Amino acid sequence: MAAFPYYDSKAIDALNGQAVSLLGLFASRGYGREEPAVLQPAEIFLDRSGEEIRRRTFTLMDPSGRELCLRPDLTIPICREAVMSKRSFPARIAYNGLVFRHQPGEPHRPTQFFQAGVELLGLEDRAAGETEILSLVVDALKVCGLSDFTIRMGDLALFNALVDALALPAGWRSRLKRHFWRAGYVESLLYWLGHGDGKAKLPGTREEIEALLDARGDAPMAGRTREDIIARALDRAADAAKLHLDAKVADAIAQLLDISGPAEEALAKVRALLATAGINLDPQLAAMDARLATLKSLNIDPARVQFTAHFGRNMEYYTGFVFELWARDKEGPVQIAGGGRYDTMMEMLGAKKPVSAIGCAIRTERVLAAKRGGK
Repeated sequence: MAAFPYYDSKAIDALNGQAVSLLGLFASRGYGREEPAVLQPAEIFLDRSGEEIRRRTFTLMDPSGRELCLRPDLTIPICREAVMSKRSFPARIAYNGLVFRHQPGEPHRPTQFFQAGVELLGLEDRAAGETEILSLVVDALKVCGLSDFTIRMGDLALFNALVDALALPAGWRSRLKRHFWRAGYVESLLYWLGHGDGKAKLPGTREEIEALLDARGDAPMAGRTREDIIARALDRAADAAKLHLDAKVADAIAQLLDISGPAEEALAKVRALLATAGINLDPQLAAMDARLATLKSLNIDPARVQFTAHFGRNMEYYTGFVFELWARDKEGPVQIAGGGRYDTMMEMLGAKKPVSAIGCAIRTERVLAAKRGGK
């Protein structure tokens, strides 16, 4: 698809027809459609969504000097409105509209695309909420006429529970959790903490830190100066020099993060590894078993469901269960939907108490392309 899409009448009719089907399904399950403004306060994305969205957000300044952005995501403004309007819970909200994202280094990819999705806010029974969202996204694809897809699942809560058991300062546990989704980062940190032999280490010199910043020159700094970032990184490196983690524990966690494959087989490997390490994560594993049971009840072939231990969807606001659905268009594999649990979002946006939250988004143009690609 072109970087600057142009929708002719045929494309518009296809998108509109699909939207009617999706919104009709959502409404039948109690989800009412809402529409946030296209222009949003930039800080709600730059401060809360994580590096992946920050570096893809189109920002601009209005005549009064206020920093705005084109919405790169619909979840955050929907949650913000729920907080500001003091919405009663549980709330079931649906949407269908354009989002806008810069594509660094990929000028051929579209800068805007349509998303349809749902947010389930404030349902205290978290297991029931996950069943509801999984069922809804599977049924949504079927309503669109797409039945040939695979599912990738993960759970940040599994890793978080593991980290909470480590003999590390709270700040370092938080750091491991926050950077869970960054490929290679957590593994490198674990090796360094466990072995400390200089083979793997955090960037600890000014030159190393500056090189990293130069490599990510297009990433917004969220109001911080370059010197602030360097000073903070140097302080962290100094603190890190005082830390150590039992090498066997560090290696066990790294091995767990390497586990990926058909969900039932992968979870069996996780259980065996945890048993060997003497670590009990039965509640988190039982939750994953329940999700697999939900998919079986929806007639999803277990061979089409993958579990990846190191999977966080590149969004810092996810806190637990995450998933993506994949299909194929004429160019190859393509992600058509994804979502997960983001239980701290509402508090970050101003809620006075914790509010459970889970949702999913469907890339509707990709669904249409996958349907064409499968014929």
